[in-house]
Amino acid sequence: MRRLLPWDYGVRNLFRRPSRSALTLGGLSIVILLVLVVVGFIRGLEASLAATGQLNVVLVYAMSSGADIENSAIPGRTPALLAASVAGVRSQFGEKFISPELYLGTRISVNDQEGLGLVRGVTTAAPLVRQQVQIIEGTWPGPGEVLAGRLVHSKLGCDEAALQPGQTIRFDGRDWKISGVFAAGGAAFESEVWCPLNDLQSALKRQDLSLVAVTMDSADAAADVDLFCRERIDLELKSVGEMAYYADLQKHYRPVRMLGWIVVCLVAGSGVFAGLNTMYGAVVGRIRELATLQAIGYRRRAILLTLIQEATLLACCGALIACLLGLLFVNGTAVRFTMGAFMLRVDSVGIAIACITAVILGIVGALPPAAKAMRLPVVEAIKAI
Repeated sequence: MRRLLPWDYGVRNLFRRPSRSALTLGGLSIVILLVLVVVGFIRGLEASLAATGQLNVVLVYAMSSGADIENSAIPGRTPALLAASVAGVRSQFGEKFISPELYLGTRISVNDQEGLGLVRGVTTAAPLVRQQVQIIEGTWPGPGEVLAGRLVHSKLGCDEAALQPGQTIRFDGRDWKISGVFAAGGAAFESEVWCPLNDLQSALKRQDLSLVAVTMDSADAAADVDLFCRERIDLELKSVGEMAYYADLQKHYRPVRMLGWIVVCLVAGSGVFAGLNTMYGAVVGRIRELATLQAIGYRRRAILLTLIQEATLLACCGALIACLLGLLFVNGTAVRFTMGAFMLRVDSVGIAIACITAVILGIVGALPPAAKAMRLPVVEAIKAI
């Protein structure tokens, strides 16, 4: 007899031992959910850095600061010089898209909690350059007020309600009233506090800037900004495209991403060993049944495929449960990180990896115990208890 066992035979076997099947399903779901969380972390970090940059935005900052904008200090007259000297700067209604900014990390107190936060001093030109920024609650900040990103609470480790419009925070020796909350399409800006540039300069007793962000008419016009920085050697400036800047940041976080993928492999490997243990227990209890199938004419290959079918079906059900839990409870969860905060992202890539992991767990977990059971002689297997 060369035919395969009926498809529903493997399905019905899963319900013959509901307790064992439920425990195996729960274990597989947890393993796949852990894989999904780690992949969501990696995808969220990549998406946050990718969403922050714009192709036609150029950042101008101090040559001596290296790649760290927080350590940059450039003259306060730089925005006016750029506006007067560089052609190709985008403008609308006579307003040029040039945003002078002061950027720093500082201790921020919220109620009785204190944490390290990111503050950016901006002017009303900032929304022209940072076009992904949208105020979702409240208004643009006035004197003595700040605008909080929607992920600032995660960065500071405080309650989200403490950063709603009307609340007060404290940094650099001053109290600041929150005027509104903004979102930035998943960009890194969402973990920052924005306040009027003049107020922040007064609080810090500084007249310089950290950087100037310039929006050009096209990506090719960015070369004009670079030429200006090279010609004005007295200012000691350098320019870099915003996309290139955040792409360089991704290189710095490459070891973190590699570590994440290693964790995915380790979690999946532990799941395979757990599956092996479970399948060994399941197959040992069915040796007489498998031998009887051989005695009535089914080939070992057909029985082996049925065992793999059962394990794969169980693993795929675990993947469905894990993906559902991931979309409900993991996707969009804020995570604190050195650069600020970002949200875990359960997308099509993460779901595909979870499903592939489930198939691997099912096949690899079922093969060794099934093959071992098939090697027993039929007569000995029928006598087994």
